[in-house]
Amino acid sequence: MNEYRFTLPYPPSLNTYWRRRGSQYYISDKGQKYRKDVQQIIRQLKLDIFTKARLRIKVIADVPDSRRRDLDNILKGLLDSLIHAGFAEDDEQFDDIRVIRGVKVPGGRLGIKITELENV
Repeated sequence: MNEYRFTLPYPPSLNTYWRRRGSQYYISDKGQKYRKDVQQIIRQLKLDIFTKARLRIKVIADVPDSRRRDLDNILKGLLDSLIHAGFAEDDEQFDDIRVIRGVKVPGGRLGIKITELENV
Protein backbone atom coordinates (compact mmCIF):
# COMPACT_ATOMS: atom_id res chain seq x y z
CA MET A 1 0.00 0.00 0.00
CA ASN A 2 1.73 3.18 -1.22
CA GLU A 3 1.31 6.49 0.56
CA TYR A 4 2.11 9.95 -0.81
CA ARG A 5 2.47 13.16 1.21
CA PHE A 6 2.94 16.62 -0.24
CA THR A 7 1.82 20.23 0.06
CA LEU A 8 -0.17 22.18 -2.51
CA PRO A 9 -1.26 25.80 -2.71
CA TYR A 10 -4.75 26.67 -1.47
CA PRO A 11 -7.14 26.39 -4.43
CA PRO A 12 -9.67 28.91 -5.64
CA SER A 13 -13.18 28.31 -4.35
CA LEU A 14 -15.50 26.23 -6.49
CA ASN A 15 -17.47 29.47 -6.92
CA THR A 16 -14.51 31.05 -8.74
CA TYR A 17 -13.01 27.90 -10.32
CA TRP A 18 -15.79 27.38 -12.87
CA ARG A 19 -17.36 29.98 -15.16
CA ARG A 20 -20.35 29.81 -17.44
CA ARG A 21 -20.92 31.30 -20.87
CA GLY A 22 -24.44 30.58 -22.05
CA SER A 23 -24.98 26.87 -21.55
CA GLN A 24 -21.26 26.03 -21.52
CA TYR A 25 -19.07 25.77 -18.43
CA TYR A 26 -15.33 26.34 -18.50
CA ILE A 27 -12.45 26.67 -16.06
CA SER A 28 -11.70 30.27 -15.08
CA ASP A 29 -8.29 31.92 -15.38
CA LYS A 30 -7.79 31.34 -11.62
CA GLY A 31 -8.70 27.69 -12.09
CA GLN A 32 -6.32 27.30 -15.05
CA LYS A 33 -3.48 28.84 -13.05
CA TYR A 34 -4.16 26.51 -10.14
CA ARG A 35 -4.15 23.47 -12.44
CA LYS A 36 -0.80 24.54 -13.90
CA ASP A 37 0.67 25.14 -10.42
CA VAL A 38 -0.44 21.69 -9.24
CA GLN A 39 0.86 20.07 -12.42
CA GLN A 40 4.27 21.66 -11.90
CA ILE A 41 4.46 20.47 -8.27
CA ILE A 42 3.33 16.93 -9.11
CA ARG A 43 5.91 16.69 -11.91
CA GLN A 44 8.70 18.06 -9.70
CA LEU A 45 7.85 15.43 -7.08
CA LYS A 46 7.75 12.76 -9.83
CA LEU A 47 4.21 11.86 -8.83
CA ASP A 48 2.73 11.96 -12.33
CA ILE A 49 2.25 8.21 -12.01
CA PHE A 50 -1.27 7.79 -13.44
CA THR A 51 -2.13 5.30 -10.71
CA LYS A 52 -5.10 3.03 -11.36
CA ALA A 53 -5.53 2.16 -7.65
CA ARG A 54 -8.52 3.00 -5.48
CA LEU A 55 -7.51 5.94 -3.31
CA ARG A 56 -7.99 7.59 0.07
CA ILE A 57 -7.19 11.29 0.41
CA LYS A 58 -6.81 13.30 3.59
CA VAL A 59 -6.53 17.06 3.19
CA ILE A 60 -5.45 19.44 5.95
CA ALA A 61 -6.73 22.79 4.70
CA ASP A 62 -4.72 25.61 6.24
CA VAL A 63 -7.01 28.50 5.36
CA PRO A 64 -5.61 31.80 4.03
CA ASP A 65 -7.65 34.09 6.31
CA SER A 66 -10.35 34.25 8.97
CA ARG A 67 -13.31 34.44 6.57
CA ARG A 68 -16.01 31.82 6.85
CA ARG A 69 -15.62 29.24 4.12
CA ASP A 70 -17.07 25.89 3.14
CA LEU A 71 -14.24 23.39 3.04
CA ASP A 72 -16.06 21.22 0.51
CA ASN A 73 -15.68 24.04 -2.03
CA ILE A 74 -12.00 23.19 -2.46
CA LEU A 75 -12.48 19.53 -3.36
CA LYS A 76 -13.55 19.56 -7.01
CA GLY A 77 -10.78 21.92 -8.12
CA LEU A 78 -8.21 19.97 -6.10
CA LEU A 79 -9.21 16.55 -7.41
CA ASP A 80 -9.55 17.78 -11.00
CA SER A 81 -6.09 19.35 -10.76
CA LEU A 82 -4.55 16.13 -9.43
CA ILE A 83 -6.04 14.21 -12.35
CA HIS A 84 -4.94 16.85 -14.86
CA ALA A 85 -1.42 16.67 -13.38
CA GLY A 86 -1.29 12.92 -13.97
CA PHE A 87 -1.40 11.60 -10.41
CA ALA A 88 -4.37 9.32 -11.13
CA GLU A 89 -6.57 8.51 -14.10
CA ASP A 90 -9.97 9.66 -12.82
CA ASP A 91 -11.31 11.40 -9.73
CA GLU A 92 -13.83 8.56 -9.31
CA GLN A 93 -10.89 6.53 -7.91
CA PHE A 94 -11.16 8.42 -4.61
CA ASP A 95 -13.24 6.20 -2.31
CA ASP A 96 -12.44 7.95 0.98
CA ILE A 97 -12.21 11.75 1.05
CA ARG A 98 -11.54 13.72 4.24
CA VAL A 99 -11.00 17.43 4.64
CA ILE A 100 -9.92 18.90 7.97
CA ARG A 101 -9.67 22.61 8.71
CA GLY A 102 -6.15 23.46 9.78
CA VAL A 103 -4.73 26.74 10.99
CA LYS A 104 -4.70 30.15 9.36
CA VAL A 105 -1.61 30.54 7.15
CA PRO A 106 -0.98 33.57 4.89
CA GLY A 107 -1.94 32.50 1.37
CA GLY A 108 -3.24 29.16 2.66
CA ARG A 109 -1.99 25.69 1.78
CA LEU A 110 -3.17 22.10 1.59
CA GLY A 111 -1.39 19.26 3.32
CA ILE A 112 -2.17 16.19 1.21
CA LYS A 113 -1.89 12.52 2.16
CA ILE A 114 -3.02 10.02 -0.48
CA THR A 115 -3.06 6.30 0.21
CA GLU A 116 -3.52 3.56 -2.37
CA LEU A 117 -6.12 1.14 -1.03
CA GLU A 118 -5.75 -2.62 -1.25
CA ASN A 119 -8.53 -4.88 -2.55
CA VAL A 120 -11.41 -2.45 -2.27
